[in-house]
Amino acid sequence: MIAIGAALALPGTASAAISDVFDGDVECRVQGDGVRFCSNFDGAPRSTTKTFDGVPLDVNVAFPPAPASGPDGDYPLVMLFHGYGGDKIGLASMQRFLDAGYATFSITDRGFHESCGSAASRAADPAGCAAGYVRLIDTRYEVRDAQLLAGRLVDQGLVAPDELAAIGGSYGGGMSLALAALRNRTMQPDGSLIPWTSPDGVALELAAAAPFITWSDLAYSLTPNGSTLDYVRKAPYRGRFGVLKESLVNGLYVSGLGAPGFYAPQGADPSADLTGWRSLLLAGEPYDGRPEAEAVLDEVTSHHSAYYIDPSVEPAPVLFSNGFTDDLFPVDEALRFYNRTRAKHPEAHLSLIFGEIAGHPRSTSKDNVNELLRARELEWFEHFVLGEGPEPFEGVTAFTQTCPAGELGGGPYQARTWARIAKGEVRFRERGARSIAADAGDPAIAATFDPVTGGGACATADGADQPGSASYRLEPAPEGGYTLLGSPTVIAKFTLPGETSQVAARLLDVAPSGEETLIARGLWRPESGGPTKQAFQLHANGWHFDQGHLAKLELLPADDGGGPLGGYGRPSNDQQQVTVSNLQLRLPVREKPGALGGVVSAPAPKFVPDGYKLSEDFDRDPRAKLTAGPIRPDGRKLRAKVKCPRGFETCSDGLVVLESRLGGAKRSFAVAKGSFELKGGGRRHIELLMTEDARDYLSDHSRLPVTAETTSAETTGAAIQRVGIRKRSRR
Repeated sequence: MIAIGAALALPGTASAAISDVFDGDVECRVQGDGVRFCSNFDGAPRSTTKTFDGVPLDVNVAFPPAPASGPDGDYPLVMLFHGYGGDKIGLASMQRFLDAGYATFSITDRGFHESCGSAASRAADPAGCAAGYVRLIDTRYEVRDAQLLAGRLVDQGLVAPDELAAIGGSYGGGMSLALAALRNRTMQPDGSLIPWTSPDGVALELAAAAPFITWSDLAYSLTPNGSTLDYVRKAPYRGRFGVLKESLVNGLYVSGLGAPGFYAPQGADPSADLTGWRSLLLAGEPYDGRPEAEAVLDEVTSHHSAYYIDPSVEPAPVLFSNGFTDDLFPVDEALRFYNRTRAKHPEAHLSLIFGEIAGHPRSTSKDNVNELLRARELEWFEHFVLGEGPEPFEGVTAFTQTCPAGELGGGPYQARTWARIAKGEVRFRERGARSIAADAGDPAIAATFDPVTGGGACATADGADQPGSASYRLEPAPEGGYTLLGSPTVIAKFTLPGETSQVAARLLDVAPSGEETLIARGLWRPESGGPTKQAFQLHANGWHFDQGHLAKLELLPADDGGGPLGGYGRPSNDQQQVTVSNLQLRLPVREKPGALGGVVSAPAPKFVPDGYKLSEDFDRDPRAKLTAGPIRPDGRKLRAKVKCPRGFETCSDGLVVLESRLGGAKRSFAVAKGSFELKGGGRRHIELLMTEDARDYLSDHSRLPVTAETTSAETTGAAIQRVGIRKRSRR
């Protein structure tokens, strides 16, 4: 080894060109494949350098083999970030980027392992570690740490200032997305934004990011209140304080301490009081109106979530990937950022990959999903960082959940936008009222579906309706079945006394055997009082309901199995009975409208609550235009030319409704109806039998301007197209 090391250091070779990084703080050594790796060697516990406020941070850096000739430096850089409680990424995980010609850099975030997380690291630098505690990806601290150290590599001449990329999962994904949202800016400790520059003043900018299984709104992901809708332009945390994901939050807290991790003493720092925040949340309701609860929400949204970083600058190109069965950071965390960005920056480069991606409970890992994701990440960086290769796919790629867990993901399915990934909709409606008892729910079933201690994404339970719950069963899927692909939407009137109650929702697949599988879930904090029409969504998923299987919506007072870390959703203090009436359930499906004998409908117009605005992708008329040309009364029949949209499987069973105004009075009634069936894209003349009221009305008001609306079984039932009714001239 001594002889080899001496030979590598001989003049005339390029291998020794990079001997250290960060002004000599971290040594670099040549590996057997020629890669230069900068880390801790010979049993040293850490390789640290100081960040802007003096906290020592443990780092790894690597460079490709030295070139045979020419300059050694100015490499494109991929920054790799670890998950919660983890530490700096090692050489093995950096290798695929080194093989592609990138330099790589990774940091152990402050407060974990040898970045002041271990007792030994704090003892080695007591002054530096005094404020080196975990800050939950604070844009002013952890994110700034990464920006500063990347800038120091630029100043050393090793890294190109405009070829910087970020990738990471979970906690590291939060870092990557924050860097993308900042793009060319840095957040100061006072929250202000300034240009991102290296210590020597070189302007820096992130070229691309690939965050996976991460959040955009940390407060919402940990304490959701149901205010996020996947079809609106902006979905900030609004409304009532949400419901704690108890087992997941407790699991994170404990695992972070044991990493090892260093948390600020309770009450010592209001901007990083993890212990105090958790204590407040575990104490429970009431949260609304409490200054200490609002302070936590303000802190986490202002400084720990990419969604709330000033969006006036278009973000760097972002490749998102989130897991459909991820109960911690579900796909709506990506969709929230995606929808707002598309509305504000239509030319922004965004792509979404959804499927089963391992990392958080209840997720499983699918080989075909992982293979596509790894390839897409390299393609994304090649194009947007290096400026090489073809334009990568920008849109949505989705794989459905499959059971047993070892099966490949279903699909993939692709669409240009999230609005287009589901072509049709399966709907259910019940106008009557049902009650959710305050003590309803079987803890054993909740324990089966608990993300931390349960049986995983393919766990099954008894599918019988639970006493006291409000359960709604759709008809069994017909031959061929249908494929859920999106967010199940519940629209209903809620009546509830008190200020602390919640509703927990599950969508389940009930097999002919009576066993049920959890497909989607959500936690909802309805407005109190009522009855008030409100809407919320369960987290999106992709799932095929096989023939004979039925979809069941289950509404409960809590999703709590009482495990050692608590349940999925913490039960509310003073939970009251909730009454639900006029419920609609809308399931977005891959099949076209008219499919399965009319079971699949065209998507209904979205319910947009006050204060929201429909996203551009959904802001189009989803109603099918079935009429073409004049509608003519002819005796007892009404003749019309009908066209079925190409996006439909079939159109059938027409209805014409007449609307007229006389002296300002509006009158509307059915004119004609009848059966017909057309394939998507087809057109033909049809005859519908006119009602007696219509014949009498038209004979008395032959000169009145009237219009008609034609609908079919696959349309929304709203106005489709207005056309004049012409009476045949008499000779």
